Amino acid sequence: MQFEEANNYILTRLKKDLPANLYYHNVAHTTDVYDACKRLIIFENIDIADINLLLTAACFHDAGFLTQYNEHELISCEIARHVLPGYGYGTHEIDQICSMIMATQLPQSPGDHLGQILADADLDYLGRDDFFLVSNRLYLELFALGAIKSLEHWNQVQIDFFESHSYFTKTARELRQLKKEEHLKLLKAKIKK
Repeated sequence: MQFEEANNYILTRLKKDLPANLYYHNVAHTTDVYDACKRLIIFENIDIADINLLLTAACFHDAGFLTQYNEHELISCEIARHVLPGYGYGTHEIDQICSMIMATQLPQSPGDHLGQILADADLDYLGRDDFFLVSNRLYLELFALGAIKSLEHWNQVQIDFFESHSYFTKTARELRQLKKEEHLKLLKAKIKK
């Protein structure tokens, strides 16, 4: 597998071709998820053979936004199935990558440990210090698309999401859960005002 070449190909396409109104689902988000996967890999005892597949899934997980917003994960898999054979990935590896990509679809329900890692990496920001900065980019994106009506509506959507979300991996729970709970308290305080 030409791992680095495949990932560079899709990152270049995302940088060049994603719509400008994707303030959150852009190449910065993709590289953020890639970096979060690398952090989780250190603690989650992943086989060396699976590391490149997981990192490829991280790079391709939002490629579907190149053509559509809703159900973009399915399109991400189509893109992976089209592109990755040219970089030496076999059918079995691509099936694994697509399984991981589909694990990021909301509501998340990963089928295996690798899917759990990618799902947790995709929402890593929920429990980080930069949560409100990142969250604001998602608000701007959803507001521009007409999916969110106001900041108050957005805060309630986030509260509802936080209350239904759980990290899957032990590492994500240990690294992110406490800060995530602090963010939920702050969101609830905003609603009370």
